[in-house]
Amino acid sequence: MSFTTLLLFLFSSASFSHALPLSTSSRWIVDAESGERVKLACVNWAAHLEPMLPEGLDKKPLNKIARHISSMGFNCVRLTWATHMFTRHANLTVSQNFHNLGLKDAISGIGKNNPELLSLTVVDAQKAVIEALGSHGVMVLLDNQVSRPMWCCDNHDGNGFFGDKYFGTIEWLLGLKIVARRYKNNPMVMAMSLRNELRGPNQNQSAWYKYVEKGANTIHKANPNVLILISGLDYDIDFSFLKKKPLEVNLNGKMVYEFHRYPFTEGEGPLWIDQPLDKQCNNITQELNEKALFLLKDTPLFVTEFGIDQTAPENDKGNLFLGCFLNLLAEHDLDWGVWALQGSYYYRSGLQDTVETFGMLNSSWTHLRSPTFLDKLQFIQQKIQDPKSEEPEHYVMFHPQSGRCVQVDDNNEVFASDCRSLSKWRHDGDGTSISLLGTPYCLTAVGEGLPVALTTNCFNEQSIWKLASSYQLANVGEDGTELCLEWNVDYNSRITTRKCMQAPQHPKNNLDNPQIQWFTLVKSNIKYKH
Repeated sequence: MSFTTLLLFLFSSASFSHALPLSTSSRWIVDAESGERVKLACVNWAAHLEPMLPEGLDKKPLNKIARHISSMGFNCVRLTWATHMFTRHANLTVSQNFHNLGLKDAISGIGKNNPELLSLTVVDAQKAVIEALGSHGVMVLLDNQVSRPMWCCDNHDGNGFFGDKYFGTIEWLLGLKIVARRYKNNPMVMAMSLRNELRGPNQNQSAWYKYVEKGANTIHKANPNVLILISGLDYDIDFSFLKKKPLEVNLNGKMVYEFHRYPFTEGEGPLWIDQPLDKQCNNITQELNEKALFLLKDTPLFVTEFGIDQTAPENDKGNLFLGCFLNLLAEHDLDWGVWALQGSYYYRSGLQDTVETFGMLNSSWTHLRSPTFLDKLQFIQQKIQDPKSEEPEHYVMFHPQSGRCVQVDDNNEVFASDCRSLSKWRHDGDGTSISLLGTPYCLTAVGEGLPVALTTNCFNEQSIWKLASSYQLANVGEDGTELCLEWNVDYNSRITTRKCMQAPQHPKNNLDNPQIQWFTLVKSNIKYKH
């Protein structure tokens, strides 16, 4: 398919509803031509390890993988790459590189599923992957993950900070320049990052300012069309130093900050087990406000990595973290990229065909590893806020543990549903009703263990709601008992009320997990389907 044909296909596609390139407007990423907001919901696809080829091409045909990415609701791929692939290995073919690594089984798999890639150089194979993604309306963010191809990341891997053993700044800038120029005329490459997860004992603010400016200007001069993503310090979690000294670089509306978060970030994994959940979630939210979220005042902030072990039980630290983090992503309607697409690696840390339990796909690349996990992303894949919307502001009632939204059906029953069609709510704060917008109805508590109902009597005690914690909505009965909204995914879809749960340390099962009672009123101004 020629590039012109490709573009005609893209812009006529129903799934591709905006023009490129992208730009920024205050805290939003927008269509540069119309100014309409473009919400980025991305998946990471690793290609920065020693094979220097996007993972999984030994398992499935490229076109099928690209189509699957689109069908999962992702409109962008954060495709990782290593500097040395362009500065030292640009003439190395996929076949030669895999032979050098002794990856006989992977070569056989690529020969079966994507034989045309074996004779391509590693850089041309990357180009072929980008074109395949574009043919399915999937944009690409090219992420400079490392310089030396290898698994990332470690404080002492030589890839962490400017001037480290494998992170020579001259070669790094050359790599950025080569890649920016290479894709200047491909609008589907809509963004480039300067560097993934700056870290290690040599990191310092002075060098950060110096080389971030150099890197950003290098990309912008070579390709003024792409967004430029800038990471902070300490594994891309900390921008707090910008409060005292803002970054002064003019990129003509192309600058975006990025940050990462995992259950294990800063060694906090045990805290999701040992601390009460609402306390731990509040602590994380406060930390993110101090280190990153303050940037939203005037610049887009893009969560380019988050994720969990999708094979772990529901009461594992990862799922407990996820309920908290999805709440934050929805509340701020952030652009994001989940780690990761790949269910396996050709070669990682000296081992062949290793499994990625954080991957959306299983190790054979045939099915989703966890359909439930993808369901949880459905609400945040949508635009929740639109700076140009004329729709009145309202609330969406979101259940972050499940990723579901609260909806009212034609029989006025209140239930948890997917978030493709939504009910709009109004709530004026503690001690007021939660009313269904545009109707005389509001939520009322009927009794413990019973489904909530709708009523037109919105001023009686059963229709008054307040926060029992940062994440629980409660009605206080005549005897002073607080009944919280609750939905248990293991039962039916009806929303009930039960005695408000205190946040235990390490819930043993879902019934013991207070997140079944977490409901967030998320501000929105989007016109949703009913």
